[in-house]
This record gives sequence, structure tokens and C-alpha cells, in this order.
Amino acid sequence: MVNEGNDEQYLLKLYVAGQTPKSLAAFSNLKKICEEHLRGRYIIEVIDLLERPELAEGDQIIAIPTLIRNLPEPVRKIIGDLSNTEKVLIGLDIVQR
Repeated sequence: MVNEGNDEQYLLKLYVAGQTPKSLAAFSNLKKICEEHLRGRYIIEVIDLLERPELAEGDQIIAIPTLIRNLPEPVRKIIGDLSNTEKVLIGLDIVQR
């Protein structure tokens, strides 16, 4: 079930380590999902841990790529290249089981 009529804003942080194929795939998959399901209601912040490794500790990043949904609460975390659209939609609570 899709959360129709929901106008909540999504703040998403994508943690990557450089421009690896997995990192690029994760960003591409995330952008596609957001455009299809959250158009105009999302902000994606890409954090490259090769440039700012100190940020990994704050969000307890143990694998990359990792997506963190900071808003709306509660915080959600998804690890991987985000290629499984259904799991990402459920993980971000855009679609309910």
C-alpha cells in the first residue's frame, strides 16, 4: 500500500566511499526511486567517507553504501546499492507491507 496524499518531507543521507560502481548505482537507484515516489518532497545529501571519514561515527556507519532516512522520524537505515526497489520503498516507509 502506497502512502497516498502524504506530503512529508524526506531528508536522506547516502554514505559512500568514492565513486565506486556500487556507490554510483546506489545514488542512481535512490534518485530514480525518489523521483518516482517522492517528487518535490526529498533532499538527498551524499556523504563521501573518503573525504569526511569523521562523519561515519555519528550515524554509526559500518558498511557502504548506506542510506539513512533522517526525516520523517523515526530514523531508518538501509545498506546496499538500493537495487531492490520494493525493499527500499518498505525500508523508507513509503510503501507499507
